[in-house]
Amino acid sequence: MEPQTRKDQDCHNALDKYTLDLIAELSAGIKTEKKKPADAEVKKEISQLFQTACKKNLTNPIIQLFQRLQARRDCGNSIDDFGLTKKDLCTLALKHQQIDEHMVSLGGRLTQALPIASRANARVEDYLERKDREAPSGIELWDTIQENAARIRRQLRMSEEDWFSYKGQIRNCITSADQLALLIDLPEEAIASVARVTQSFRMRLTPYYTSLILPGQVNDPIMLQSVPTGEMVDNAGIEIPPVAADHSPARLIDQFYPRVLTIKATNMCAMYCTHCLRLAHIGRKDNTYSKEAYGEALDYIRSNKRIRDVLVTGGDAFVLPDSILKWLLGELDSIEHVQVKRLGTRIPITAPMRVDDQLLDILEESNDKKPIRVVTQINTAQEITPLSRDAFRKISKRVFTVLNQAVLLKGINDTRVKMWKLCETIHESYVRPYYIFNCSYRNPQFKHFRVPLEVGRDIVESMYGNISGDAIPRFIATAGGKIPLHRSNVVSTDGEYILRKPWNDQEVAYPDAEPELYAAEDFAFGKYHR
Repeated sequence: MEPQTRKDQDCHNALDKYTLDLIAELSAGIKTEKKKPADAEVKKEISQLFQTACKKNLTNPIIQLFQRLQARRDCGNSIDDFGLTKKDLCTLALKHQQIDEHMVSLGGRLTQALPIASRANARVEDYLERKDREAPSGIELWDTIQENAARIRRQLRMSEEDWFSYKGQIRNCITSADQLALLIDLPEEAIASVARVTQSFRMRLTPYYTSLILPGQVNDPIMLQSVPTGEMVDNAGIEIPPVAADHSPARLIDQFYPRVLTIKATNMCAMYCTHCLRLAHIGRKDNTYSKEAYGEALDYIRSNKRIRDVLVTGGDAFVLPDSILKWLLGELDSIEHVQVKRLGTRIPITAPMRVDDQLLDILEESNDKKPIRVVTQINTAQEITPLSRDAFRKISKRVFTVLNQAVLLKGINDTRVKMWKLCETIHESYVRPYYIFNCSYRNPQFKHFRVPLEVGRDIVESMYGNISGDAIPRFIATAGGKIPLHRSNVVSTDGEYILRKPWNDQEVAYPDAEPELYAAEDFAFGKYHR
């Protein structure tokens, strides 16, 4: 074999099937009745692309040349029309492969990777076009929110100092339909309905959280979560008490699992949610508990050495006075078998002013001893403002992690666009999406908020392959514990697993571990110790 011929053959052998097939197609062209002869301008363009691809030590000029040749092939042209040969294309294809740090082939990139990326991009185009319009965050709405805040401050005669203090926010909370009517433009029938419901259930909004409600928006997602409507008393049914004796083995304790339990440390919140699982626990007035009451809960934890994870919630753990929170965390840190703590709170979105240096120091001091996870509940991107994002940023510097447990709620986050936007927004705000809870069946008061399981499944499954993996929460139902609700992606197990990709329904074969190999005891270093 002549040296030049051998060199050409070596070049050919170095190329993969994707590349060789592509070069063959470009060389042949296609037969078409609509063939468009390459005019002088097109020939000049391709000649310039070829020269650039030969001169520059970059992959993009080579890709651009081949893409242009593909386009001309669709017009019926072959490389002969442009004075190019298979050898020219093989040489450039090999150059592309040698330049690329991972030796990605030109054919693989052009006929496989780029089309796959293009199809993936198409999956999110609709979301990207709709997300800021259908699910704007409080950051994007900040100008409107600040206008609302200024109006509410004037109406409540709050000083700027009061507005930006936690005590000022709590002191000026909106608790009645009459107060609400002064701040939000609602029909008289709606105000009357709120007044009727508040005879049975508490309403409390901080002025700050009230400023997140968008004027003129029917069923604003902030208003739906905080302002009770007639359904809460009209919905028929028997409430299953969330503080039932069957899972409260000690004072202030809820326990479903052997190694995890909850201390219900207060019944107070800065804002009372209309979908609250603990409606019965909230009661009609705020209560603080004695150290003796906490002591009985702590005694139970001390006596049960299986317990390693304690959630302090309520109510809202951040509503506790600093002195009580510091003492309680200190007591938990002193229990040897308690290894991690959780604090349940919505304060960073209902009254972010509470997150001050003193609170942060308490969190950091305890986190240095044993990890603290702050667990919050954010249900719509509208709840994330520059203030709440800053609060989460500060908290995330002082604790192990910040997690979100959203609740799937009708009209608030029950579409792909709204839930994707929520998860991406909190992900960008130092909070990791953790759970999406299906709205509970236990309380008939908010059954109008419940969303069909299949809707929730579709929303969560649609995230896979489309948003960051650690921004995808688990879909959970509470029914005597947390039960995962994801639908199975295992289609068949007849000899070989067939798995379905949730983002495009493509089915792929997936070999299982070999049973004999897995069962073998004589493996790795074990085979040296017979």
